[in-house]
Parts: sequence; C-alpha cells; structure tokens
Amino acid sequence: MKEIERQPRQLVQSTAEVLRHRILDCEPGERIGSLREIAEEFAVGIVTIQQVARILELEGLLEVRRGPGGGYFGRRPDIQTLEGLLSAYMRSQPASWEEALDMTSLLFIELCAAAAEADMSDAMRSKLEAFLARLDLFTPDDQFGVLEEEFQTLLFKIVNRPLFELLTRVTLHFSQSSPDAAGGFMSSEIWLEGRRRIIAAILGGDVPLARFEAQRSNRDIILASIAHRN
Repeated sequence: MKEIERQPRQLVQSTAEVLRHRILDCEPGERIGSLREIAEEFAVGIVTIQQVARILELEGLLEVRRGPGGGYFGRRPDIQTLEGLLSAYMRSQPASWEEALDMTSLLFIELCAAAAEADMSDAMRSKLEAFLARLDLFTPDDQFGVLEEEFQTLLFKIVNRPLFELLTRVTLHFSQSSPDAAGGFMSSEIWLEGRRRIIAAILGGDVPLARFEAQRSNRDIILASIAHRN
C-alpha cells in the first residue's frame, strides 16, 4: 500500500477496517504491535496509524499502553461503551423520546416472546419465579422503573441476544432521560398486573400469549399515552 496513492481520509478508513479485522481475529489483550511496527506492516505513515488508533480506541477495540512492554493491544468493547456511543449519537440527532419509546416497546414484545420460546435452565426459571414473588411485596413507594430494568436484564440472560439487549438499553435509557417523559405512562398497579401476566406466559412457554401480553400491557399503553400528550 502506498500512502500517496489514496486520499488521507480513505486511507485512514481502509487501514482501520483491516486493523479492526486483525484485532477481532485475536484474543482480547493480545499485543498487536508498536506504533512503528504497525505503520511499517501496513506501509503507511505514523500519523495515519495514530488516527486509526483513535478511531479504534473510541470503538473499544484498541488499548494503547505506554512505557516498557507497551504498544497497541486488542480488546473488546463492553456494553457500557457501546451504549454511550449510541446514546451520544441519538442525542446529536433530532430523535424524540416518543420515537425511542416506540422502538423500546416493539423490542420488548420480541424480548418477551423470545424468553417464552427459550429453553430455560432450572436456575433461570427459579430466578424468574423469585422475581415474580417479589412483585407481591411491591409498595406504591417503590420505584418500579428500577424493577422494570431488573426484569428486562433477567430476560436478556434467558435469551442471550447481545445486540438486542444493546438496542433496548440505549432506547430505554434515552427515553427515560427526557424531562418530557417524567411522570411515567402507567400506574404501579397496571405495571404490576401486566408484568405478572407476562411472566406467567413466559414460564408457561406460551409465545403467542407472551407477545400478546407485552403488547397490551406495555406497547398499547405507551402509544395511547403518547397520543394523548400530543
């Protein structure tokens, strides 16, 4: 590769893509090389590799260690890093909290259906049953938003769908962060009854019922509330 044959931006992008694949083919924490070693291997300049490194650092794929034994090391982005990047992107766009809630409620329906369809282990079934029992101890003073996030986290452990989880968390947190969303969309009583019905459907392995209950106990209420506010 000759650096002078390509525009700087294209060169950085193409180099980043090749190095990205290299990192993903390696074990997390594996040394990729020093700045000079990588520049020589890719036949590009030091500045190009520095720009590439900044991109991959932001993506959570690269760690730069300085000093003896230092260099560039591969890593894997965690969900917090990815959530932060996606949240920042959403805030920079004219996305509304209504749109985020619309997306979240759709994802929630599929999450409940996937959980009902999953081959649930005895341990996960016990955890879901324990969560259901906790709902009987719920009081009006409790923050059911916290319980809702805990409930969805439990469902994601059952279905193990990382991208699904990332998209749901980003849209949920984005919608909850808006001052316009204060006050919620349903009472604690409606939330409790809805989650009890959803959990019963999931424990029963009834996919259509889980989807139906998630629709009427969550999405329908959210959409009606949004329409009323507008």
